[in-house]
Amino acid sequence: MIHEVVRLPATRSPAGRETWRRWGSALLALVMLGTGMLVDPRRPDPTPVAAVPSVAAPPAQAVAAPSAAPPGSSPSPSLRQRPGDVPTRGSGAFEYATGRGPVLGTRGPLRRFRVAVERGSGEEVTAFAAEVQATLGDPRSWTGGGGLRLQLVSGSDPAEFTVYLATRDTAGRMCLRGGIDIRVGGRPYTSCRAVGKVIINLDRWRFSARPYVAAAVPLAIYRQYVINHEVGHELGQRHQGCPKAGGPAPVMVQQTLTLRGCLPYAWPRRGNTLLTGPPL
Repeated sequence: MIHEVVRLPATRSPAGRETWRRWGSALLALVMLGTGMLVDPRRPDPTPVAAVPSVAAPPAQAVAAPSAAPPGSSPSPSLRQRPGDVPTRGSGAFEYATGRGPVLGTRGPLRRFRVAVERGSGEEVTAFAAEVQATLGDPRSWTGGGGLRLQLVSGSDPAEFTVYLATRDTAGRMCLRGGIDIRVGGRPYTSCRAVGKVIINLDRWRFSARPYVAAAVPLAIYRQYVINHEVGHELGQRHQGCPKAGGPAPVMVQQTLTLRGCLPYAWPRRGNTLLTGPPL
């Protein structure tokens, strides 16, 4: 590369000093421009002209899937989004949340539900109940359209259904008794709904699922998805396909296993309407 050499005047006369100041100012402006520090005086605020651009997050479908064991095997550390050991089996007995929660939703028939956590799972029933309530009470969930209300009640109260958090082996047995085989690769993998029972697999609650991990979606969002999906079955919803490749997945897509060309989305509603796909 050829560089042009600029020779500054050597004189120290008044005219020379003025020339020196002009050359110095020009050089300083060039340096400041190169470093992004030059301020445009026409701007209403002193924001640098060469501001650092914001970097947008990559689209979910562009995130490479991590190297991980296939579904059905023990999740590798790269799949674990919450640290700590996760028991594969518990006592088979459940602890129920106590007290009544607020009515979720503003209109429609009221359906009451209970929340229970398997003893020996390492999870707190109060914390699990709070997540279930927060999800189902969100305007994007099933209660947001004004056609349904839900309310958490105590374990001793009558209810239309119960949301269970169960270890892998217990969830597998409960689902199988309800006519649903949740095994993948010989091990209980997904969650399920049996009549009056929404059964969340502790492995998925703690590990998330491969499509969500591959898309770098936080564990909290997967939890919202799995609650909405399985409660959707209890409300009479069936599995659906992806309505538009690259668009958000309806919550009744089996997103734990595949997105069918859509992007992860945890909610039944998008905007003011239900987000639905073709029936399967």
